[in-house]
Amino acid sequence: MKKTVFSFGLALSLIACSNNAPVDYALVTGKIDNLEAKEVTLVKSDQSFKKEITIESNGVFTDTIKAGSGLYELVVGKNRTNIYLDNGNVINLTADAKAFNSSLDISGKGAETTNYILYKNKKEAALKTKDRAVYKLEEPDFKVKFKEIENALNARLDTTQGITPAFKTLEKRNLNYEYLNELERYAGGYHRQWAQKKGYRPSEEFLAELEGVDLDNDVDFFFSSAYKEMVNRHYTKQINVLHREDSLEYGLRAITIYATVPNEIIRNELIFSKAEYDLYQTVDFEEFHKIFMSASTNEENNAKITKIYNDLMRVNKGQPSPKFIDYEKHSGGTLSLDELKGKYIYIDVWATWCGPCLAELPDLQRIEKDYHGKNITFLSISIDQAKDHDKWKDMVVDKKLGGIQILADKAFDSQFVLDYNIRSIPRFIVLDPNGVIVSPNAPKPSDPELINLFNELNI
Repeated sequence: MKKTVFSFGLALSLIACSNNAPVDYALVTGKIDNLEAKEVTLVKSDQSFKKEITIESNGVFTDTIKAGSGLYELVVGKNRTNIYLDNGNVINLTADAKAFNSSLDISGKGAETTNYILYKNKKEAALKTKDRAVYKLEEPDFKVKFKEIENALNARLDTTQGITPAFKTLEKRNLNYEYLNELERYAGGYHRQWAQKKGYRPSEEFLAELEGVDLDNDVDFFFSSAYKEMVNRHYTKQINVLHREDSLEYGLRAITIYATVPNEIIRNELIFSKAEYDLYQTVDFEEFHKIFMSASTNEENNAKITKIYNDLMRVNKGQPSPKFIDYEKHSGGTLSLDELKGKYIYIDVWATWCGPCLAELPDLQRIEKDYHGKNITFLSISIDQAKDHDKWKDMVVDKKLGGIQILADKAFDSQFVLDYNIRSIPRFIVLDPNGVIVSPNAPKPSDPELINLFNELNI
């Protein structure tokens, strides 16, 4: 396969026309034979950029990328490869989709960095075989193996012409982080798992090289996935220790710890990535939001989290519950929420494929039996997809599920589910006899707090 195509030559011409003036873009060109897809996808490693690039009928593609220096992933059908881009680069990729890895060739201005990365990936993949034999090695031999990799890649960096000094500096630090991160992985469970040594504990000297490592460098945090993993592991350990010592919700405990991260940029990243998901799951989301807003200085992130917070406030305690209309009843006919007014309602949002949901069923059945005839209705809303309709019908019978069993109309996309911002199940909700929300995120049946709540309500 030829390394150059028409689009590549055109790209070089465009760069030449800049008269050596600084440019704020890179050009990505290429030709992929036997590709059925009509586009490839380029994604920056920090997820700040994603673009679909159209493929011509002859397999040729070209595009201008204005997303700054960094590592990107090019997704080509079922295959993918890393590409490093810097402003002024002209990267040309050729491959055969039927034998992508063996036919892949990267050339052009700035291609040296990408080719180093591809060499590194192959080197590391050869060490980490499917059976993870390297993690079965004893501590001294394991260290030797990964130190050899670090030294070999450092040598490659030093002898490869065309790699920018800025990348070399960052990558040399990254190679050390990758080595140290492997030590932590080994000590933290990999050796115990792959060598089947349940009682393994790392020797005191094995992790000595990690002492004094600075975990407050935002440049390395975004450049090195190994460094990011080490930072995350450091704070996760703190969260887990404190979580075992108190009864604070895990998400709330985590956000409290992330709020103390000294580096502003790292703090913003950690606290947002946690809040974007966990805010939906946290019962005390008002306190969660308060802590987040006091710690985050990223205005864009603040706006996103505040929107989630406002959505949650609309279904908070004391608000009228969103409605559902004409959901299919297992016993026949349909049901709307308004038909259940007059009693408290304990709602279980679940699905037949949900393991944690099924684990709650015995306790739910026990509580239904204990509260039979009292001022409460037990309502189970399945969000199974239409294709699993019969599975839902059969499971209700097979497991002798009680209460009122209904099926939502559009699974996770049902309006009732969307209105309650339900992102994971099981989810439990309590409404009062007038359809007003008592708890939008009520205790699960296995939690003794549920009975305490029922007692408070004089049910």
